[in-house]
Amino acid sequence: MADLQLDNEEISRTVADLPCPPGLPLLGNLFQLAPAKFHLTLEQWAKQLGSPFRVQLGTIPMTVWTQADLFQTVMRERPHRYRRFAPIESVMAELGGNGLFSAEGAAWEPQRRLVMHALSFSNIKAFYPTLAAITERLYVHLQHAAAGNRSLEMTDELKRYTVDVTSALAFGEDPHTIEQERGVIQEQLAAIMPALQRRVTALFPYWRYVTLPRDRRLNQAMVEVHRYVQKMIERARERMREFPGEPPRNLLEAMLAGRDEPHSTITDEQISANVLTLLVAGEDTTANAIAWALMYLAADVDLQDRLFEHSRQALGQSAVCPDYDALRHLDLCEAVCNEALRLRPVAAVQTFEPLTDVCLGGVALPAGTRMLFLTRPAMLDPHHFAHPDAFDPDRWKHPRAPSEGAHEQRAYLTFGAGPRVCPGRYLAGVEMRLIVSMLVAHFRIELTIDPAEIKEVSAFTMVPARMPVRLRFRT
Repeated sequence: MADLQLDNEEISRTVADLPCPPGLPLLGNLFQLAPAKFHLTLEQWAKQLGSPFRVQLGTIPMTVWTQADLFQTVMRERPHRYRRFAPIESVMAELGGNGLFSAEGAAWEPQRRLVMHALSFSNIKAFYPTLAAITERLYVHLQHAAAGNRSLEMTDELKRYTVDVTSALAFGEDPHTIEQERGVIQEQLAAIMPALQRRVTALFPYWRYVTLPRDRRLNQAMVEVHRYVQKMIERARERMREFPGEPPRNLLEAMLAGRDEPHSTITDEQISANVLTLLVAGEDTTANAIAWALMYLAADVDLQDRLFEHSRQALGQSAVCPDYDALRHLDLCEAVCNEALRLRPVAAVQTFEPLTDVCLGGVALPAGTRMLFLTRPAMLDPHHFAHPDAFDPDRWKHPRAPSEGAHEQRAYLTFGAGPRVCPGRYLAGVEMRLIVSMLVAHFRIELTIDPAEIKEVSAFTMVPARMPVRLRFRT
């Protein structure tokens, strides 16, 4: 373990020395880690065993960590010293989606540049009129539901919205899923994240040899998704042929133009994979973040009223925030979502493995050691956030007085850190401000079930099992 000598940290333990919850012979903790409760089980063991600890999936040890400073260290040293779990890349490649999220090494950097440009501040600002128009379509849809006194499964509604936004921004295609009841691409995309969770944590890639009913459903969904992706690519090429010489108008056109350049390293497979990656990422994370925020808003009528006044100042007589500059007045709307993500992190578990032998937190980690970082414990630590169990959007206001207590921004791990920080964080912030301000400006938000009945589910990301909401018109 020669690389360990490069660390300035003294080795005090090996992986085998770490505490481990009792398990079964040969199988270890495999049957204690139910996929749907994966993050909750690990968080409970972290409370009992401290950090880091070890779990055994058969003969495979997995180290589990909660320290925010160590998370930041690993994220800063990606992609050269750490990577995501190797199974993530192989599973996504099998699904035809080994794009920016899962790509490693030399394949990552050119894709990163393209995606970061597409999701840059200036591009999102230029895209704002389309984004506002899609939000207004959602408003009309919600009006009809409120007039009919219908309960809405808001996670599904928000995913339709985010699919439309992501498709329009990155690919120049608006699929109009908001207005459709059935047969939308979002239904097929919903199968991918749970499948990724199952396959990444599996001891053996059984699906390569035996096809279970859930694998057949996934295969059928992937056929539809790839058909949709290819249609978008074909239409983008048609537009480019129609207007030769014009600069690319979106991420897909930029990737296609890059693919056609001499000596290009971008492949057709990477283009297709990044279309799929952005659809999945754009559809899932932001929608679930806003859904969790609605749960807290529904429980606090006073906060809804305060947000109504806050939002009306920015919206004026418009149905949605009228222009990009007015968004800056909607800090409280984004703060509500930030606070919901602190308490209900969509990225509850982050996975890594070292590319070389390393020492982290005094623990010797051979190359390839699987590492799970739990993001919520650091965000519920009173040393990082004052009154950490309270839902308090005001903790995100700036500037903060020292008397207001701890607020350690580096312990807020929702969007990652370092070179591979989430490229969609700016877009997510804009969507949060738009959606929350639109909702509270026109409706009162009510849950139709007890919040205690809303369970957290691990499906690669952490999602609400349900979020049934009824919207009442404000009078």
